[in-house]
Amino acid sequence: MFFIGIYGFITRKNMIAILISLELVLNAVEINFAVFNRYLFPEQMEGMFFTLFGIAITAAETAVALAIIINAYRCIGNIDIKNLNKMKD
Repeated sequence: MFFIGIYGFITRKNMIAILISLELVLNAVEINFAVFNRYLFPEQMEGMFFTLFGIAITAAETAVALAIIINAYRCIGNIDIKNLNKMKD
């Protein structure tokens, strides 16, 4: 799942698709926290707490990213990465 997210992040030109790919990467990391905690330290809950904290951070990051994408769409009418240079003017 991590490498699918990396591939999508590199190859996509749409900001929404890039955001979804970034979410795949972050979710893969959170799944690894939970799985490694379960198999290495089954009696402790640190990995689960890190996973819950990561989900909260991901939700906040998604809200901010969507606000930026909506603002970019309002300014230039398109959300392709190649058109973001128009916002510099």
